[in-house]
Amino acid sequence: MPSRRDILRYAAVGSAVTIALGVGALAWSGTLLGEYSVMDMGASGGHVGHAGHDAGASAAGGGVSVTSLTADPDRPADVRVKLVVRQEPIDVPGGRRVDGFTVNGSSPGPEIRATQGDLVEVELVNESVSGGATLHWHGIDVPNAADGVAGITQDAVPVGGRHIYRFVATDAGTYWYHSHQLSHEQVLGGLLGAVVIDPAGRGSSDLAADVDVTTLLHVYGGEHTLNGRVADERTEASAGETVRVRVINTDQGTAAVWSAAPFRVLATDGHDVNAPTDVNGQRLLIPAGGRADVVVRVPSDGGAARLHVGGARSVIIADSAHPEASAPPARQPHDTLDLLSYGTAEPLAFDQTAPDRSFDYVIARRFGVIDGRPGNFWTINGRMFPDVPMFHVREGEVVAMHIRNDSGDVHPMHLHGHHVVVLARDGVAASGSPWWVDSLDLRPGESYDIAFVADNPGIWSDHCHTLPHAVDGLVAHVMYDGVTTPFTINGKAGNRPE
Repeated sequence: MPSRRDILRYAAVGSAVTIALGVGALAWSGTLLGEYSVMDMGASGGHVGHAGHDAGASAAGGGVSVTSLTADPDRPADVRVKLVVRQEPIDVPGGRRVDGFTVNGSSPGPEIRATQGDLVEVELVNESVSGGATLHWHGIDVPNAADGVAGITQDAVPVGGRHIYRFVATDAGTYWYHSHQLSHEQVLGGLLGAVVIDPAGRGSSDLAADVDVTTLLHVYGGEHTLNGRVADERTEASAGETVRVRVINTDQGTAAVWSAAPFRVLATDGHDVNAPTDVNGQRLLIPAGGRADVVVRVPSDGGAARLHVGGARSVIIADSAHPEASAPPARQPHDTLDLLSYGTAEPLAFDQTAPDRSFDYVIARRFGVIDGRPGNFWTINGRMFPDVPMFHVREGEVVAMHIRNDSGDVHPMHLHGHHVVVLARDGVAASGSPWWVDSLDLRPGESYDIAFVADNPGIWSDHCHTLPHAVDGLVAHVMYDGVTTPFTINGKAGNRPE
């Protein structure tokens, strides 16, 4: 029989263990996100410039709902598209069958083509995507209500439901659409497609091309595809003509573009390069989510040129008089084209030297628990999701950000609703054409100074487009003062944007 002293000791130990387990369970339960609104996330950060606004001003008490930030409801649409999304196997031409998602029966879905200034209206119909679906217009500065982020600008569309998106195609260029509900699953599974907005008029012959082709890169089940096929693309033009190749990187990592023949970079992320020059012996790198338009000239000798896109696939550009012509593969160059100094400088439309508001955005990682999951998670300014900074701005302000990568991974950072101009990298000022992007690769140890004008009111995600990184907390938001959202995440609507 245990002694009275042993019984008391056992009881004390048992009580201590019970208390420790209780404290641990309480701490664990405190990490569970449950239903929440981005309105309640994080804290304000940054400091103000010459305008003297309060850096901590928030949207609390504001009266403008994201649902009211729309295109003109009375204007008739110039382009109407119906997109039906399904959860079903995809037979990848040249590859194997994979489980995924289709748009109008295929993946990638149909290319949407519009002309600059058109009002585009897209009806999304969810026929069988069990987790719900949305459409985000990647790189197009749509009104906030059309941004397609579940739990922020709309509820996910359930099976049998539909949703209308309306926006004006203000900026010509190359873009894409994809789901922003369970995006790490649905984008990987192929719920996406290309968008091309043609210019209303082109005055510069330097940026014109005789032939225009779209090349969308995506990996299905480990197989690299070009426009949904495990094969190279062939395009024809007359000898001496130019071919504009619109490269869209929908994958989770950086894509390389190169050629043995000279090429020029006409645009990045839908914005033209000023006075592009020939690229020889260098590769162009395109971040996850990013796009680049490059132009290649058809050889005048009846031969062909090969443009490598993404490493595994190529576009063969041949003289239409010799369509069977080909070009051998070329080794990927070691040197990378530096877009910081490419093209010719020209003044910006705003004064980037005196921003109204400035922010730091420092990416790192540490061990912790998010939503009950222990792991080595990403941090923003030392804070872990959801306690990450909320970047508050006011309409009309010039906003500057110093973004730094203190982690060991590459992060393709994507800001919704805006394009940013790159001012400097690692303290070296930009010297070429203004480098406008909506998707920017940050390599380990790199820092960038960027700026934009807060001219599109709303609540906008600012996240890593390596989507598993977003799932693990690499998501912040730019919030305009006075804007609110009625939508929540993890509630009855099942909204899970990442």
